Amino acid sequence: MGGVIPNQKISEMISAGQITGTLSIDPAQIQPASLDLRLGTVAYRVRASFLAGHGAKVADRLAEFEMHRVDLTDGAVLEKGCVYVVPLMEGLALPDDVSAVANAKSSTGRLDLLTRTITDGGTEFDRVSAGYTGPLYAEICPRSFSVLVRPGMRLNQIRFSTGDATLNDDALRALHKSTPLVDGTPVIDDGLGFSVDLRLPGTTLVGYRAKPHTGVIDLDKIGHYAPADYWEEVHSNNGQIILDPGAFYILVSREAVTIPPEYAAEMAPYLAMVGEFRVHYAGFFDPGFGHDKSGGAGSRGVLEVRCHEAPFVLEHGQVVGRLVYEKMAEVPTQLYGAGIASNYQGQGLKLSKHFAAPG
Repeated sequence: MGGVIPNQKISEMISAGQITGTLSIDPAQIQPASLDLRLGTVAYRVRASFLAGHGAKVADRLAEFEMHRVDLTDGAVLEKGCVYVVPLMEGLALPDDVSAVANAKSSTGRLDLLTRTITDGGTEFDRVSAGYTGPLYAEICPRSFSVLVRPGMRLNQIRFSTGDATLNDDALRALHKSTPLVDGTPVIDDGLGFSVDLRLPGTTLVGYRAKPHTGVIDLDKIGHYAPADYWEEVHSNNGQIILDPGAFYILVSREAVTIPPEYAAEMAPYLAMVGEFRVHYAGFFDPGFGHDKSGGAGSRGVLEVRCHEAPFVLEHGQVVGRLVYEKMAEVPTQLYGAGIASNYQGQGLKLSKHFAAPG
């Protein structure tokens, strides 16, 4: 039986040279079940998104698609609607039995900042094959807001595992019976289903929609920006909203979710047949998310939603995604929200950390 590698073992991988950095890796990069990845000093503006493909190096493909280079040393703006490839400071020399999955960090996803990891020889985004040795790159496409970035910023993260750590539905039901994973009856079908909350208590406010023409967001500025300058409020009196094609929304799950310390989870799409929208830009849930030793009720999941081809009616309680639970190889020595800078423990409907609390 495999498992997701916890923070203490990630530290050992760094010491063993299995994870390297052009600058020494900061212990603050190590999360309970993942490692934050840092931007390097240059961004390549490319004509289109690409994968290296079997036997090819990203650097060679860059020569094919590069339009110009952006020096990030003193900070630079990555413009909305453009595609960039940024070499990351981290590289890997993984053992033959260790693979990895990458994903955008929560704050990255909440800015509609599409960030994916690519590797030499890679044929999938965000997937690193077992035994991979080589550099890592971030493909970054700002979708709603232009952003100011600098070297060392951490937009995505990587999770390492051995074997198949995924819980099947029977194991998930047994886990929920012993440790409730949601506050209510679970919908378990190829993972734990979660639904959208469009009837928040005491308010008609159910979400936010990104404005189409805004200023730049400096990713180093925390609690700085006025939400009204970047977001329109989305209200509902009847438990439904209509998603506009191409628009980006921040909504919240109806369920309060718990990730016990022995497990991690990844957000995954539900079924394309239930609607043409995407809900899983940032998808790692660390061990301890929503967990309270006193039996707390969990934390809501914030949903980053983009509608595709046609306007779509989203209704209260509609299942929009699923959480795939994974067994940890060991219980992490550090849990989410326990003495580390976890921005979203106990959250409800909440914008990224760059915005001031709505007044």
